Amino acid sequence: MRKPLVAVFSGAGMSTDSGIPDYRGPQGLWRRDPEAEKLVTYASYMADPEIRRRSWLMRAELAALAARPNAAHLAVAELERGGTPVRVITQNVDGLHQLAGLPARKVFELHGTARQVVCTRCHARTEMAEALARVAAGEPDPACGTCGGILKAATVMFGERLDPEVLGQAMAVAKGCDVFVAVGSTLQVQPAASLVGIAAEHGARLIIVNAEETPYDPLAAEVVREPIGTALPRLLRRLSAA
Repeated sequence: MRKPLVAVFSGAGMSTDSGIPDYRGPQGLWRRDPEAEKLVTYASYMADPEIRRRSWLMRAELAALAARPNAAHLAVAELERGGTPVRVITQNVDGLHQLAGLPARKVFELHGTARQVVCTRCHARTEMAEALARVAAGEPDPACGTCGGILKAATVMFGERLDPEVLGQAMAVAKGCDVFVAVGSTLQVQPAASLVGIAAEHGARLIIVNAEETPYDPLAAEVVREPIGTALPRLLRRLSAA
């Protein structure tokens, strides 16, 4: 008998135990500092050098590149190593699922990655660590080394569209999975959150692990309000044994 395909949809709450703040939770970055949202809004970023300077400083201060996978990330990777088919659809840009040991081809990063930067003119990609080193050395708004264009994190900013190829792959996973576990997301950002409804419509067993209520709770077979770092490993061990 084949093992069920488990899709894990992860949001910012998945990574808070790794020291990366969430955005819309009770202590989220946007609630504490609504002005910070401008730093990741494409139009503001492209138009204002001061916004870019502050954005680079924010990335340096968050130290996301130094974050390590927590128990929740490790539990997902362990489920996959144990022989259960696993695909991760993530709103996060921290790369912690891959660092935990999940093969990159099984991780669909809807909002891109903060581990690389991209030129908005020639689209050349380089490592975020290199750009942050330039900032630390005194370049407040480092330009592309290839064409001199404006650099940005290789993430999807507010005002940008999701990569249609990645979104299409994520939709295929949502339609084909047997179990869909949404973890640490308010499920308010579209079109990403719509994947939850798509999975439920196609017969997946929906499980939501989140501290707050979400719009999709009524569709869920199970809703877990316990801390993710303990609740998700326990839940995935149960799924593996089922």
